[in-house]
Amino acid sequence: MSPRRRPLSKVLVNIDLNRIKKRQSRPSLPKRASSGLLLADFEIGKVLGKGKLGKVYCVRHRLSGLICAIKAMSKKELVDLKLEKNFRREIEVQRNLIHPNISRLYGFFFDDTNVYLILEYALHGEIYQLLKTHRRFDDITASNYTFQVANALMYLHSKGIIHRDIKPENILLASDKTVKLSDFGWSVKTKVPEKRLTICGTLDYLPPEMVESKEHDYTVDIWLLGILCYEFLVGRPPFEEVDKNATYKRIARVDVQIPSFVEADAADLIHRLLQKDPKKRLPLSEVENHPWIVKYRPLWPKQPGS
Repeated sequence: MSPRRRPLSKVLVNIDLNRIKKRQSRPSLPKRASSGLLLADFEIGKVLGKGKLGKVYCVRHRLSGLICAIKAMSKKELVDLKLEKNFRREIEVQRNLIHPNISRLYGFFFDDTNVYLILEYALHGEIYQLLKTHRRFDDITASNYTFQVANALMYLHSKGIIHRDIKPENILLASDKTVKLSDFGWSVKTKVPEKRLTICGTLDYLPPEMVESKEHDYTVDIWLLGILCYEFLVGRPPFEEVDKNATYKRIARVDVQIPSFVEADAADLIHRLLQKDPKKRLPLSEVENHPWIVKYRPLWPKQPGS
């Protein structure tokens, strides 16, 4: 069998496809592009999402039958937008992450025009789209998603990784309602005491230390979890304004205005996460024991293995 026609399981160093379909497994991914793999090896299905660099498709590998997602990105756009570093970072970080709440990166390949990431397929797509449909989530759903993202972040931080771009567009939902954190283009691997200066992410989600051009560390992700929790319950980010300067000022003041329909326990968690002083932000390890989480946890859908 020619290299270009090998099953995906062979190309990606003998991944057991049945294990992938049933539960998490850990492939040993190559340090270079998956040699011999072509776009023609996949049946291309519907578009799952669109971005400035390209599209994400639902695909099926012809020989193995594995359903996955392919993120196709234009080489030209990567260069023109000076995002080659982000792309390399996304691969280097995500390829070694094995956690039920993090989207798997199975491999990558390229042709003359595009680069392609082979990713875990999430049936329900972006939580952003679900949020647009429902306008806001109830407490059962919001607490469940918040808890799962906190779990993903604890895992990342244990590996010395800061995500720095947590938002509904970067969170996927699998068929069993398991949350999958994705898009590691702005993530960085760092030592825990180390501080960073890069301003990155999305304006409405930036923490005060970034807005004020100060150093930041892993506590950025705790702030972002607070923004996310607020958006789940209210339907929009807390500092959103038409004028970006007004947004900057509200972030710097931590001007959080929580609507009266948000439960007191949920509001308390949001306030504990959205502290201006990074050292005062609620540790992720304490999220699971917060009263709001404890109250609704018995009502969550059962997760695999629970």
